[in-house]
Amino acid sequence: MNLILLGPPGAGKGTQAKRLEDKFKIVQLSTGDMLRAAIASGSEVGLKAKNIIDSGGLVSDDIMVQMISERVDEPDCKNGFILDGFPRTVAQAEALDVMLADKGLQIDHVIELKVDEGILFDRIRTRIAETPEAERRSDDNEETLKKRLDVFKEQTAPIIPYYADKGALKTVDGMASIDEVSAQIDTIVAA
Repeated sequence: MNLILLGPPGAGKGTQAKRLEDKFKIVQLSTGDMLRAAIASGSEVGLKAKNIIDSGGLVSDDIMVQMISERVDEPDCKNGFILDGFPRTVAQAEALDVMLADKGLQIDHVIELKVDEGILFDRIRTRIAETPEAERRSDDNEETLKKRLDVFKEQTAPIIPYYADKGALKTVDGMASIDEVSAQIDTIVAA
């Protein structure tokens, strides 16, 4: 089973991906985690990505698709995967479709977590307050969230109709409790 979780930054995609990973024994492929690992490694790609991410921008499509393609080929993805944070644009969605088709794979479910923007700012304030500064991500701040929400509206929101037109999109109430959101997602993937 191959899934995509969609929603703005702070919608809970990572939390829900982890729950799906544990329940269905599929692998969460968080592009954010992959990029943070590249940044931590100090590689050339990681340093380029850090500058882009810290300014609230998006890493280039070719780097992202290559990173996903290589990761999907790893043995732990044989039962399936969950994409969290990718695709972010229609061009990435199209490139993902092509890359997966070349591997004989497809996306089985695209799940959108709908949320209220005001609550997202409350969530990031709480996360900042609860996370020691040494453990805080460099991009965990309101200014970066605002930039990312603007980017989401401009670039990522158009992939929602892309997947809706393909009949793949299902929407859940991301404002519900974590358990309620999980139950909504479980109903979708069980169908």
